[in-house]
Amino acid sequence: TARRCVSRPQADLQLGLTQEEVRRRRAYHGWNEFDISEDEPLWRKYLSQFKDPLILLLLASAVISIIMHQFDDAISITVVAVVLSCVQEYRSEKSLEELGKLVPPECHCVREGNLEHLLARELVPGDTVCLSVGEKVPADLRLFEATDLSVDESSLTGETTPCTKSTAHQPASTNGDIASRSNIAFMGTLVRYGKAKGIVIGTGENSEFGEVFKMMQAEEAPKTPLQKSMDLLGKQLSLYSFCIIGVIMLVGWLQGKSLLDMFTIGVSLAVAAIPEGLPIVVTVTLALGVMRMVKKRAIIKKLPIVETLGCCNVICSDKTGTLTKNEMTVTQLFTSDGQHAEVTGVGYNGQGEVLLNGEVIHGFSCQSISKIVEVGCVCNDSIIRNHNVLGRPTEGALIALAMKVGLEGLQREYVRVEEHPFSSEKKWMAVRCVHRTQQGAYEQVIRFCSSYNSRGSALPLNHQQVELYQQRMLAFASGSEMGKLTFLGLVGIIDPPRSGVKEAVGTLISSGVTIKMITGDSQETAMSIGQLIHTRLRKCINGVAVTDGVPGSALCPQISVFYRASPRHKLKIVKSLQNNGAVVAMTGDGVNDAVALKAADIGVAMGQTGTDVCKEAADMILVDDDFQTIMSAIEEGKGIYNNIKNFVCFQLSTSIAALTLISLATLMNFPNPLNAMQILWINIIMDGPPAQSLGVEPVDRDIIRKPPRNVGDSIITRSLIVKVLVSAFIIVCGTLYVFWRELQDNVITPRDTTMTFTCFVFFDMFNALSSRSQVSTRMVHEMGLCSNRTFCFAVLASIMGQLLVIYFPPLQSVFQTESLSVLDLVFLVSLTSSVCAVSEVIKKVERWRGVEKSPPSDFFHEV
Repeated sequence: TARRCVSRPQADLQLGLTQEEVRRRRAYHGWNEFDISEDEPLWRKYLSQFKDPLILLLLASAVISIIMHQFDDAISITVVAVVLSCVQEYRSEKSLEELGKLVPPECHCVREGNLEHLLARELVPGDTVCLSVGEKVPADLRLFEATDLSVDESSLTGETTPCTKSTAHQPASTNGDIASRSNIAFMGTLVRYGKAKGIVIGTGENSEFGEVFKMMQAEEAPKTPLQKSMDLLGKQLSLYSFCIIGVIMLVGWLQGKSLLDMFTIGVSLAVAAIPEGLPIVVTVTLALGVMRMVKKRAIIKKLPIVETLGCCNVICSDKTGTLTKNEMTVTQLFTSDGQHAEVTGVGYNGQGEVLLNGEVIHGFSCQSISKIVEVGCVCNDSIIRNHNVLGRPTEGALIALAMKVGLEGLQREYVRVEEHPFSSEKKWMAVRCVHRTQQGAYEQVIRFCSSYNSRGSALPLNHQQVELYQQRMLAFASGSEMGKLTFLGLVGIIDPPRSGVKEAVGTLISSGVTIKMITGDSQETAMSIGQLIHTRLRKCINGVAVTDGVPGSALCPQISVFYRASPRHKLKIVKSLQNNGAVVAMTGDGVNDAVALKAADIGVAMGQTGTDVCKEAADMILVDDDFQTIMSAIEEGKGIYNNIKNFVCFQLSTSIAALTLISLATLMNFPNPLNAMQILWINIIMDGPPAQSLGVEPVDRDIIRKPPRNVGDSIITRSLIVKVLVSAFIIVCGTLYVFWRELQDNVITPRDTTMTFTCFVFFDMFNALSSRSQVSTRMVHEMGLCSNRTFCFAVLASIMGQLLVIYFPPLQSVFQTESLSVLDLVFLVSLTSSVCAVSEVIKKVERWRGVEKSPPSDFFHEV
């Protein structure tokens, strides 16, 4: 086997490669790193952002405004378009750069008979590399020497337990399972135990991590639902605008008016109908959502992702490091005399207690338990340093157990004179100290035992006792001879779920979100953790089945837990769910999750335990690795979308009302009810503080209980159109009534336009008030008038501005207004409040008809 290993890459085990051979191979294979090439220049990427229909329409409007010498409109529209394009989706592919950081900067390599300290990027296929504890593997290595070698491959495979490596020849894997290739150490994995030598068989993109790199290069991040909705809205507004231009031009031409004049009027009306403030409000609302999420210890890397979380209906969660801490922990102790102790605390530290019948065990207060802890501490080759384990995680869990009991110092009190190291073949470990002790798998240890410990006394071990103990996990024994050991007890060790995960999962399920666990771990481990998180599981399936023989689109929605899932399997699962119409959030912390994180609609990385690749591929990072933060993010996303819809409802109703007024006056040859400066002031209010403040409306606490929205739904729904048209109709009718009432003498005076102008502005204020909760259908009095202080200040400032326009002489001359009496203001307030009253009635009707439906409360329900 060793000769075959050497001959294929033409390597020398003892002397290594010559410098000339290294140069020749590097010229062919390249450096041991990932090539990050910028295919598209920066300026072209920036210009590509102007493909958005709404931006194009805004720019066209700016050009027309310049032609019509409306330079103020042209400047404002251009600024909006440029700002919007800057905040559009742009992110350099840093995830590809971060993959390079997984290659350790240095390694030990044999060249020309000498052991050299080299940069890992200098390795070529055929190099001989030496590995020791704590080092990262610099390239894919075929091992030809291995001494008790265990490698942590959790970042690549998701396996919690380090993989035992050997030099034995392995048959070609039929399913590409990394875990089954025990004679190869993969780039970027960590040596947990032992030492080894290997020949480089894969560097850079030709390594196993290189496969992840290529998959990430080929994978495009999908458009968010908000981007799709904004695209649709832009197209709809464009269509409506061109229809208005066509109708106005046709009617005017039939009336014998100048075609050029009609075109000018039509374009002006079309530009007025476009809510230029919409892109700004969307951006500001999303940015504020991002800042709120930072306070909740979540970093959102792309603005639209905040809203996307609001329509997420499937969360695919990695197990190791996400639902669990990737820290083996002792949870239970079973003594040979039938006592059962519970162990609290998680991780490689002394935080926690050993409880026996409610009493805390410390030191040697209970001989049966302290004897097990003593054996686990002495028969151990691992140490804990700064909450990290150096050695096997299982042995680290036993050291943590000794720390909780206060017996960790026992490890230093024994002098080891002989050792039988643990191996995957014999499944036990023994050391000879002052007393001979042993620990290991139950069925291997029990065969050396002839008695069991009962409160410090050794009693004969009978068949019934053997059957009783056979249900547990890690066994401990001590004695003077291998065949006459005294059985001490058993220890249950798991990688436990993170605190709060079970509660967060339950809340998400009740809000209509499906949870699926995807892990590279074994079926037994996956099901065990799944049942700890929630008792009602559905189906569990091997990740290989997703790609082999069973159509993924038909399979994935029905499965709760996927085990033995490789990076390719995870990508396939995410794609299959997306093909079924699901909006998928994928959580993870390892390189094996990176491709699926990028492909998912929402990639969520762990901030503390996540790899750099994982963080850069993700859209959202949980700073504290708290799964509960996802629930807050979904709540925030739903609230943001509601605020955007409320703003759209307000702006469209105001735009349609203003457009209808001007169109009626133009088409019917009526006197214009509003002059140019008054229309400009109304536009400022439409796009200004009152409108903008709708985007910062506090999130409704009850919104988390609503089901995720359908991504296929447009922002402009039938319900919203009805509300917009009703509000616009009331505003138009009320304003025309006031205009008709004041125009009794058939002569337009400043008072006539002032009353009409003020009426429209007051209608706007009450319309904004009712628009605060158009989507949630909450009544104004239920929300509280001062719950959104920004809105209160904005409306107050607008009213004060309107009063200045009416009563301040310099502004009276600019806006052609005159002072109104108190009775006039009371009349206008009474009339304009009708738009808010009617809106409240509509909300009552929607409630009565049961528009709001409760989501199904089920775990792992189908998409």
